[in-house]
Amino acid sequence: MELAGAISSFLVHVKVEKGLAPNTHAAYQRDLSKFVDFAAKRKLELAKVSRDEIVDFLAGLYRQRLESKTVARNVVTLRNFFRYAHIQEWIAEDPAANLESPKIRKSLPGYLRLEDVEKLLQQPDASTAPGLRDRAMLEVLYSTGLRVSELTGLRVSDLDTKVGCVRCIGKGDKERVVPVGRKALGMVEKYLRDGRPALIRGSRGAVGSPFLFVNRRGAKISRVGVWKILSNYGKQAGLRVALTPHMLRHSFATHLLERGADLRSVQMMLGHADISTTQIYTHVVEERLKQVYKAHHPRA
Repeated sequence: MELAGAISSFLVHVKVEKGLAPNTHAAYQRDLSKFVDFAAKRKLELAKVSRDEIVDFLAGLYRQRLESKTVARNVVTLRNFFRYAHIQEWIAEDPAANLESPKIRKSLPGYLRLEDVEKLLQQPDASTAPGLRDRAMLEVLYSTGLRVSELTGLRVSDLDTKVGCVRCIGKGDKERVVPVGRKALGMVEKYLRDGRPALIRGSRGAVGSPFLFVNRRGAKISRVGVWKILSNYGKQAGLRVALTPHMLRHSFATHLLERGADLRSVQMMLGHADISTTQIYTHVVEERLKQVYKAHHPRA
């Protein structure tokens, strides 16, 4: 079996039989595409790939200054692929069986200061339909801490304005209910009244679109579309860092903890399966407290 053919078979396997999420499947595809290029340069056949060659490939990723998290994902991809190839009896031994994942350094998540959030929220032109939509999206992201995929997947019916909450589908198709702030609800209601109808007007196939946030053609807004919109507003607001949807999620969690929210509640709102994932935000708060102490205490 040729390497390219084995990879194609593996990708079909993980998509159809394992039911991997589209984003994970795409990541597997990218990782294995890089390995195919590496193998082609060395004229490696599938049956001839050794552990040393895989280690050389991973070392090359480090030389490209990729994050340890990215290299660790490549290790997982190669482990799964070569295990599959071994089960299919395309290779005599699994060269990736004893590969160790690199230790991932937990970098502190970037977040916005309150004044930066306020400045950001003022950027969209709320006198236009796209501006209303953008302001509503920003408000919802900061008010709920949703992931960008959860935001784009929201349907109008997922929002309960009376109770003040939104229902979303997170990782692993797990459903959760998240509170929505008063200001965010008010902006969403204004968008539903004055912005969304204008965006879907004249878009034949989208008039009955169930999705809350739509693009200029009246169709469901994409994740890439949200990224581009936020990036542009971040530049307009003069933010010192490139703005991403996840940065608003980080800001949501950090600001809650700074004001006394308990970790378990924040975990539930973020949809983290393990509280250890949420604990990284306590480090952010600790660092912030240290800075405040050093700046203001006379004996710091």
